[in-house]
Amino acid sequence: MSDHVLAWLRELGAREIAHPGGTLLAHLERVENLLASWGARPALRRAGLCHAFYGTDGFPRALLPLARRAELAAVIGDEAEEIVYAYAACDRTASYPTLACEEAAFRDRFTGHVHSPAPWLRRDLAELSAANELDLARIDPAFRDAWGAELRALFERLRGLLSEPARRECRTVLGDGEG
Repeated sequence: MSDHVLAWLRELGAREIAHPGGTLLAHLERVENLLASWGARPALRRAGLCHAFYGTDGFPRALLPLARRAELAAVIGDEAEEIVYAYAACDRTASYPTLACEEAAFRDRFTGHVHSPAPWLRRDLAELSAANELDLARIDPAFRDAWGAELRALFERLRGLLSEPARRECRTVLGDGEG
């Protein structure tokens, strides 16, 4: 499946789209590999590889329009596509402050709808967010310098949703915030 997804990403131009640390394709592969190193289940790893298909709040360039969600689901599975959609739809400013709360107020930036995602999806969103941001912080010192303190604070708030390997990676890449 991964080979098919990689071929599709190349066909959609991800190899030519500039992104911190090289290309969008290189970033997507690093995120998938980071999630795999944390022991993430296959659906979350596939979502990591595809997390930018619809663009994101931080990277608006979409590879596919939302009208083609069924095509992505047919390739990576419904569960992985649901994670990709939620990650793309996440209005970070509105959603991140309460994501760790049982009754999170998740705002869909595409529809404006506010709801509380299931616990498993909140955990996946936190884990994928950590993998995405930590990849950028590791590969781009200027990004880490500009956003490191804010990311440390975010991941501390999301601590209960993150796996132990993700928490360790946060400390390794971002430091502990002391000194």
